[in-house]
Amino acid sequence: MYFSHLIYIYNILIHIANFGLQIAQFFSPKLRLFVQGRKKTFSITSEILTPQDRTIWFHCASLGEYEQGVPIMEVLKKKHPNYKLVVTFFSPSGFEVKKNNTLADVTVYLPMDTKSNAKKFIKAINPVCAFFVKYEVWPNYLFELEKKNIPAILVSGAFRKEQVYFKSHGSLMRKALKTFDHFFVQNAASKSLLASINLNNVTVSGDTRFDRVNHQIEMDNSLSFMDTFKKDSLCVVCGSTWPEDEAVLLDYINSAPPQVSFVMAPHKIDDNKIESFLNKLKKPAVRHSKMTDALLAQASVLIVDNVGMLTKIYSYADIAYVGGGMGTDGLHNILEPATFGVPVVIGKNYEKFPEAERLQSLAGLFSVANPVEYTSIMTKLVSDLNFRSKTGMICGHWINSNTGATARIVNYVDEKDLL
Repeated sequence: MYFSHLIYIYNILIHIANFGLQIAQFFSPKLRLFVQGRKKTFSITSEILTPQDRTIWFHCASLGEYEQGVPIMEVLKKKHPNYKLVVTFFSPSGFEVKKNNTLADVTVYLPMDTKSNAKKFIKAINPVCAFFVKYEVWPNYLFELEKKNIPAILVSGAFRKEQVYFKSHGSLMRKALKTFDHFFVQNAASKSLLASINLNNVTVSGDTRFDRVNHQIEMDNSLSFMDTFKKDSLCVVCGSTWPEDEAVLLDYINSAPPQVSFVMAPHKIDDNKIESFLNKLKKPAVRHSKMTDALLAQASVLIVDNVGMLTKIYSYADIAYVGGGMGTDGLHNILEPATFGVPVVIGKNYEKFPEAERLQSLAGLFSVANPVEYTSIMTKLVSDLNFRSKTGMICGHWINSNTGATARIVNYVDEKDLL
């Protein structure tokens, strides 16, 4: 009776939220994508999938979770080509970037977590197994999977004691967690937290992102414009930056030695904010969208005003600054530069990112809170080759020593004969 009451309240809240989004979309382009994109989900699945198709379903909150899922998707698709791959996103920032990816057969927004949507969607995609990446837990979808005896696996899971599952009022979400057949978590702390609520079907597998970025080294990362821009300079790549990050970076960029060049890759491409930043620079700069070989050759700062290139650009870095940690939007992926053996600098807010805490404890990463601290660590990294090389080696070794999560997950799938 108590559970029925909780799920009833949850479903009412989901419908209220859905109604609110229908109105809010008129005031936010991002929410408009969120709402309008979901209206196309079932038409897309019906166009591509037939009733006879069986699928492997991966659900990702956003872009970061998608990247965590990719190594598993690639292996399973290769080993089981008779199944089609369905990828769903919750956030527009993930879907809009990856909607045309060639890995999945179907890429769509996940419909809102109502009972009717869960039944309709699972029937439409006919999954043989479902993978939820990192932390997305939607009760109605999970209960429907359980009802249909479709295995659900959480991969690259990361849990914190502040989450609702570990609170007295979290019984509904705990019940949803109990539907998972297995949890593959990033660290022992997550395993202990799950054990505290009597969930012991858990394996500490590590983070599949290590496999993803480690594979990047084997790929062709060359970019002709970066060859022209970098030349013999010492290159600092500032990736996925927000205005809060850029305010801290600016003083050092303007005062850096002439042999130091900078690549700025903002997280959001906003022309007004880019132009505002350019106006504050005291060094020659060029935007990627307006570059010529002549402009690149004389520029000390390159603004990358597009998406999709940052991973390769990190291969040109001698030092990396990874954005998001100076404000409250969340630290971006520190593994991408670290895999190239590059020292990493971040902002002050990284408590929810255990990988950053671990790399800092190994002395491969440095956190700064203001322009003075950033200038201080950059001066040391730029001027001291031994220090820079040692720090970069720590990063590269750390990546290499943490690979293998994908193999552990795929081995479980094989052993349990889930596909």
